[in-house]
Amino acid sequence: MDPSALREICLSFPGTYEDFPFGPETSVFKVRAHIAGGTRHEAKLFALSSMDQADFYVNLKCEPALAVQLRAVHPAITGAWHMNKTHWNGIRLDGSLPDGMVRDMVEDSYDLVVAGLSRKQQEQLGWAGLERTGGND
Repeated sequence: MDPSALREICLSFPGTYEDFPFGPETSVFKVRAHIAGGTRHEAKLFALSSMDQADFYVNLKCEPALAVQLRAVHPAITGAWHMNKTHWNGIRLDGSLPDGMVRDMVEDSYDLVVAGLSRKQQEQLGWAGLERTGGND
């Protein structure tokens, strides 16, 4: 995987955009829903990446139990630097992980973040994502 492929994956989900709050060398991918009247909600981070091929990595949100399992099996996956290591994995994109696996982890991160939005925002994004277990709104 290269930086342009990661960017394409991250921007393929509804309501996503790329931001550079830490400078041009670090891409931050966020999701934000819009509501009627043009009002915008606060954007939520779902991926942060160095887009430098020499130090190519991405930080992604992950279910805590799965994060531990992935780190135990894949040396390229660790706790994300400067982030809550219970909920965020740092993935070194050095070619040791299949592109499909990286795409699945990006999608899981997006789904976890969108699952925390209100039902109205989820509907506005057209999100069907994770199984809903009840009426938490």
